[in-house]
Amino acid sequence: MKKKYGFSWGIPLFLIAMIGIFRMIPSWAEAYACLFYPFISTLLSAFSSLFPFSVGDCFIVGTCLWILIYPFYAWRKRKGAKKTVGTIIRVLMWVYIWFYFAWGLNYFRENFFVRTQIPYVDYSEDDFRSFLSAYTDSLNASFTPVEKIDHAVVAEEVKNGYQEIAGRFGLVPPAAYLHPKPMLIPSLMSGVGVLGYIGPFFTEYNLNPDLLPVQYPFTYAHEMAHVLGISSEAEANLYGFLVCSRSEVPEIRFSAYFALLPYVLGNVYQLLPEEEFEQWKETISPEIKKAYNDKVAYWQGLYSPTIGDIQDTLYNWFLKSNNIPSGRKNYSEVIALLMALNTK
Repeated sequence: MKKKYGFSWGIPLFLIAMIGIFRMIPSWAEAYACLFYPFISTLLSAFSSLFPFSVGDCFIVGTCLWILIYPFYAWRKRKGAKKTVGTIIRVLMWVYIWFYFAWGLNYFRENFFVRTQIPYVDYSEDDFRSFLSAYTDSLNASFTPVEKIDHAVVAEEVKNGYQEIAGRFGLVPPAAYLHPKPMLIPSLMSGVGVLGYIGPFFTEYNLNPDLLPVQYPFTYAHEMAHVLGISSEAEANLYGFLVCSRSEVPEIRFSAYFALLPYVLGNVYQLLPEEEFEQWKETISPEIKKAYNDKVAYWQGLYSPTIGDIQDTLYNWFLKSNNIPSGRKNYSEVIALLMALNTK
């Protein structure tokens, strides 16, 4: 009994300690991402792709229900409070271990600049203005009305795009069987403003069915980047933009530039004088302004401020605790990555 007790606690504690080591040594996490994650993700995604629903979402809900129900079961079986609490803690430890060894160790890999050997570019107001001018011209030129989107075409274009850039940026090449899953509770996700997310337990990517057609291609590409081994939201935005902006399909190309607009707006507002910010906004075409305002109004109509604020706080804490010190602001850091890439 003592030996069994030692294994039941010793093994998960050892694995949790290993996660701590990966957290402190980026080269180990990078080795995991390059050598082990491709194999692990292939196994998990091949299994989960057999089901039309989100296996990961069902796993999370099932685990939560088990935690709520098990104490009553244990009480009826007279297991005792100490044993009951110990069982729940061990289950949560294994969930924690599964999360990190299935996908979460990607949070601790080498950063973008080390991995790609692209030099970091210090902020320059002139360089930023040059980027802004080029981006705005491309944004206006890419505009096309997007009333509907062909999901099959998006899937093909995005997978082809990632096949081209995977080796350069240390991504896992996308498997042919990968396909997005519907969220288990989409109304809740719309209420907190979540467009998509990765299911780390079974290497799935989930898209919100409430996505506007113009948002679908970029969100698809963003979430696929996570499946391919990227944890940084800024990097996922970068690769989503690179893949979609290079597409020959006008709707997909416009989706890329349109998706960057809120991050560009935030950067311009923070980095340039207010007068210049207002002048720049006037250079955006009226059609794009209308599309942007319509998008904002659409999601505001679905958003629930109370649960949205809670989700924002929790996700901000989660990112900061997983090697992304800027938290939710990491999304907007895509602009710095894009400028560094363009100046190489």
